[in-house]
Amino acid sequence: MSLIFDWSALRERTTFPGTGGRLRAEPADFQVQEVPAYLPGGSGDFLYLHIEKTGHTTAHVVRELCAQLGVRDRDVGVAGLKDRHAVTTQWLSLPGKVEPRLGEFSLPGVRILDTSRHSNKLGLGHLHGNRFVVRVRGAPGTAEQAGETLAALAEHGVPNYFGPQRFGLGGLNAEEGLRVLRGESELRDPRVRRFLTSSVQSAVFNALVSLRLERGAFDRLLTGDMAKKHDTGGVFLVEDAQVETPRAQRGEVSATGTLFGRKVRPLTADAGALETEALSLFGLTPQVFASRKGDRRLIRVFPAGTEVRPEDDGYVLAFTLPKGSFATSVLREVMKTEVDTSGPDDEAGPAEGTPAEGATEDHE
Repeated sequence: MSLIFDWSALRERTTFPGTGGRLRAEPADFQVQEVPAYLPGGSGDFLYLHIEKTGHTTAHVVRELCAQLGVRDRDVGVAGLKDRHAVTTQWLSLPGKVEPRLGEFSLPGVRILDTSRHSNKLGLGHLHGNRFVVRVRGAPGTAEQAGETLAALAEHGVPNYFGPQRFGLGGLNAEEGLRVLRGESELRDPRVRRFLTSSVQSAVFNALVSLRLERGAFDRLLTGDMAKKHDTGGVFLVEDAQVETPRAQRGEVSATGTLFGRKVRPLTADAGALETEALSLFGLTPQVFASRKGDRRLIRVFPAGTEVRPEDDGYVLAFTLPKGSFATSVLREVMKTEVDTSGPDDEAGPAEGTPAEGATEDHE
């Protein structure tokens, strides 16, 4: 199996006909609204900015803030990375001392919607999720078809695939990432190296999710799984799959997959055998990921607050996903097209994939 990202290699969850259509005819067609884990309390040493941006990555906005206000990039806090080719809102934090100079900041396409103070720096992953409002134009299919698929995903879950943005322009990042893991790359920037190697983890995870769909183990559990409770986030070992599977079928818990690394134990028993099979598709073993810390990731998530409305040339759909999940996984199920695989590489910078082995990047 190739490390180059390819939607056709990843099994779909639904069998409804796709609507087709096109995305991102203009930036306003793709809107992402960050759902924060908390709001600033109004006092403290850190200045919080609520911004709206169009035509910029989060990393670029941070660089401009640093350059114009005279702060270090490590002193700027963000909860997640947002797409360039969209209208997005999110919170950032800065050292409070820059507040008198905030009026000096200017960047076309960026608006400061609100400011406040808080007692701590905003950290990566400090968000509940993201609200997506997406316009699909020129769709041969109908809004009713889109609504039927979206309702099924909300009830049964969507495969929590890492989307094509994770793999860079042309889906090639994982190939270079494997060269880094094997000591064959000449790249020296440690943050870029982490970003690239995390795409190899992502490729293996995607293959595992696809295998579980193929084997009928998407909405049921296997012996040896590490399952996660959707309401509390608690993780537990599945010792009796027959006993625990009804909870998964009710959407209370889901299996997790391993983002391989030295601090995460691979799965065991039946679940471990399937994970080993996913690794073997790429000729890999867990040991190749020794330079990574590792993490666990849900194999499915449930879109919330789903809405669909017809438009003259297509439809608009809206849904909320938890942090770390990609809107493209939902859109691919609805449209049944190669969603975003030909678009530019939005966040191929060193920040993406650094926290929690890539489990919290969320721009889509």
